[in-house]
Amino acid sequence: MRLTFLGTGTSCGVPTIGCQCRVCQSTSPKDKRLRCSALVETERTRLLIDCGPDFRQQVLPLPFRRIDGILITHAHYDHMGGMDDIRPYCQFGEINVYADPIAREGLLQMLPYCFVENRYPGVPAIQLHEIHFHQPFTIGDVDIMPVRVMHGKLPIAGYRMGRLTYITDMKTIGDDELPYIEGTETLVVNALRQKPHHSHQTLDDAVAFARRVGARQTYLIHSSHDIGLHDEVNAQLPPDIQMAYDGQTIVV
Repeated sequence: MRLTFLGTGTSCGVPTIGCQCRVCQSTSPKDKRLRCSALVETERTRLLIDCGPDFRQQVLPLPFRRIDGILITHAHYDHMGGMDDIRPYCQFGEINVYADPIAREGLLQMLPYCFVENRYPGVPAIQLHEIHFHQPFTIGDVDIMPVRVMHGKLPIAGYRMGRLTYITDMKTIGDDELPYIEGTETLVVNALRQKPHHSHQTLDDAVAFARRVGARQTYLIHSSHDIGLHDEVNAQLPPDIQMAYDGQTIVV
């Protein structure tokens, strides 16, 4: 299984509009963070985790091939604002989109024209599947377990796939969820910034969670400009916990 980080930034992206901080002014490509999304691929299956407003920019450099499923973590714009841009992929057939009941309702509200009886020609052809926490499902040759994490007061989905667990926008997770991610070897989890936030983990929170999970390797995502320069932050972190960067590909 291979995972490509299409975007590792938070809702505003990096650089942030109007900001003159040293991160936003950095010339390093690792300090350019599009909105959070990832591509998970096996020899048979291609899955997209979230489809934010930078989707078009993220996939233009990639081979144009069928997407077998889109896994939505939650119904915030930075995680599904690019759904209309999946239209070119519909030439391969309907796009299967998987979302929990809250995220499903958000999609219906954001893209009502995709779900009416008489659809306008050319709109995205979406087959919407409702998923539920702790009820596994399979897409192609990938077994998927949705886990429940809390984005402030909002329950959202993390996804366990084999030895990989992908979590974004988490603030807390219940102890009863940990058995569902036990044995994770590669952990992807959010680390917004250094200072506390009401609905996101800090860098220290993310490190503590990685130690709690005991993953062999942890990659940090959904980071704002406030977290600092990519290389400087990574130099302060242990080798088994590192900030991911846009375009990075890892083998799980």
